[in-house]
Order: sequence, then structure tokens, then C-alpha cells
Amino acid sequence: MEIIMKNSVKYFIFFAVLFFCLADGFCQENKNNQLPEPQISGGKPLMDALSQRKSLRSFSQKEISRQVLSNLLWAAFGVNRPESGRRTAPSASNAQEIDIYVATAQGVFVYDAKANQLKPVIQEDIRGISGRQAFIKDASLVLIYVADYRRMRGQDAQKDFYSATDTGFISQNVYLFCASEGLSTVVVGITDRKVLGEKLGLAAEQKVILVQPVGYPK
Repeated sequence: MEIIMKNSVKYFIFFAVLFFCLADGFCQENKNNQLPEPQISGGKPLMDALSQRKSLRSFSQKEISRQVLSNLLWAAFGVNRPESGRRTAPSASNAQEIDIYVATAQGVFVYDAKANQLKPVIQEDIRGISGRQAFIKDASLVLIYVADYRRMRGQDAQKDFYSATDTGFISQNVYLFCASEGLSTVVVGITDRKVLGEKLGLAAEQKVILVQPVGYPK
């Protein structure tokens, strides 16, 4: 009986330690995925940002901080009316069909605006294949705009048109944020959408629309 009790205690300790290790890992993973609360005030006045909005195709090696990334993604397509879940950019019939995938040196993540999180997609650096221009691989991150047609109810005949239009709204938000923050960015349409879609594991009803590298200028 004593031996059984000792073994039971050992097993209990083992499973308790295992549980707390797994729980700690889960919490740590969630903590790493959670973005800082976006700073939604400040920046340059709108007219100043508009006057400085431009496409830049050169990027330095300086990394974008998680705070700036959080601010950037919120400006792009974050939730600005929590009571209704509506966003900083419009979408046809409020379908919110555009997902922002964030390609970095550490891998690719998808932006969850409601939770303000980056959800892991693949652990691979695909910045270099996200567009055909050589400068893209130098950007700190590449935003990949993906339309999910499954959310677009009653728009069967014009899904391409509306998803492209909605991407344009988001992209312009990014342009203005970059002008305010002193970042380089440019929209890129020349990309192998089939290769990107396969890398991201997209469904047949999901489509890559545009990519937009972002980083600090040289």
C-alpha cells in the first residue's frame, strides 16, 4: 500500500508539472500573439499626412516594434466602434471580407481585429516570394490582403469588384499611417497569387488581392 501511495504521489506530481508547463506555454503563446493596445490618438494632422503620402520602394533593416505594428493594423482595418464591431475602413454590406496576413522574418500571421491578436499561419519567411520586385524582401513586413468570398452574401456577381474596392480603402489607410509615422510603403499587384495562396493554405473561396510591404526607409 505504501509503495502504491508513493507511486500515486509521483504520478500526481508528474502530471501536475506537465499541466502547468503546458498551461504556461499556452499562456506564453497567447501573450506573444496579443498585440499592445493600439494608440488611436496623435500622429500628424490629416492634411499633413495626405500631403506626404507617397510610394517608397526602399527599406532599411530597422524592425517595426509591436506597438507600431498594432497601431498600423488598427489604422488599416481595426475595430473603431467596439459596440458594433465596425472597422476603420468600409466594406460592401459590412461583409468585412478582407483578412490581413502579416508576413515577417518569423513567419506569417493573420490579424484578428476583434481580439487585437496575430494568429500564426505558417512558420516561414515568405516576404521574398510575396511579390516579384526585389525590394519587397527587405521590408520589415509585408501585408497580404486576402478576400474571403464566403462572407460576401448576395454579391456573387461582383465579388471581385467589391473585394478590390474594399482592399483599396484599407491600403489607403496604411498609406496615410505610414506618411504619419515616417514609414515606407507601396502597393504591389505583381505577385504570384497561386503560389501565395498555396503557401498560406487558402481555401478555394479565398483570393489574394494585393500585397503591401511596410518598413522604415533607408
